[in-house]
Amino acid sequence: MRRQTATIAGRIAWALLAGLLLLSGCAEPVDPEPALQGGQPWSVAQPFAGTPPIRVVCTTGMLADLARNLGGERLQVTALMGEGVDPHLYKVSPGDVAKLDAADLVLFNGLHLEGKLGELFKRLARRKPAYALAESLPAERLLGLEGAPDPHVWFDVSLWRDLADRLCELLVAFDPAGAAEYRQRHAAYAARLDDLHAWVQQEIASIPAPRRVLVTAHDAFRYFGRAYGIEVRGIQGISTESEAGLKEINQLVDFLVERQIKAVFVESSVSTRNVQAIREGCQARGHPIVLGGELFSDALGPADRPEGTYEGMVRHNVRTIVEALR
Repeated sequence: MRRQTATIAGRIAWALLAGLLLLSGCAEPVDPEPALQGGQPWSVAQPFAGTPPIRVVCTTGMLADLARNLGGERLQVTALMGEGVDPHLYKVSPGDVAKLDAADLVLFNGLHLEGKLGELFKRLARRKPAYALAESLPAERLLGLEGAPDPHVWFDVSLWRDLADRLCELLVAFDPAGAAEYRQRHAAYAARLDDLHAWVQQEIASIPAPRRVLVTAHDAFRYFGRAYGIEVRGIQGISTESEAGLKEINQLVDFLVERQIKAVFVESSVSTRNVQAIREGCQARGHPIVLGGELFSDALGPADRPEGTYEGMVRHNVRTIVEALR
């Protein structure tokens, strides 16, 4: 009965969202293209004309944390996806539809992180300001895999710092009255991200080179690997919509045994089933392997813990990786 109720609620949400998007076709269009121009200046069809706080709805906790750091009290920020939520598989609820309808500004990651919802958000941009922030990054800085762009840009702190630059530009264009505050808060936050990036480089470099191999539940850490010099392998692909087959699992077991890797990691928003299969496969080959710990990948941790912020999440992940591999 509970599953049936959830299914009905999901259908109602999709119907409401479809209606919301249908109405968008009759509204004055807001050009979504600046979010796709690879670092070009933002173009806002109509700046905010109301009284702050500006109601901002973000898909992920990472984007919401970024918006709060730059917006301060001028923004009232809501995240659709909480801790432990997989954005690749997320389905909107009736409450989400109400939040999107009431929002002054919608921020989503893009690059297919939100699955089919990404296309719906781009259609929503015909009705109100809605931007795929990660798609504003220069194409040459993005990674691709499986014929698609890798959306997990937050794992390279220097790239996330660039995204903070983009969001600051967007907020200044959307709310010129708050320009001085946005720029001041951005300068302070960017300095913290620069320090965080340097700290991650130092910590990962402390792992002996042969042990710098990170194996996780899905292929979310490629930006992390490129930025900090660590080899990464994921059991599933960049989207958890793609299931790992027996062939892929056996190939990864071969890799772990051959390289004598001692630890693999689970993720807070991904099932542990495949990780357990990898461990059992290694055990059968006479190569016991341990769980190095839980990493936060596509979602932040609990709001009442340090991991509930972007900076806290990064520090938790790095400490967990270093302790297991060093």
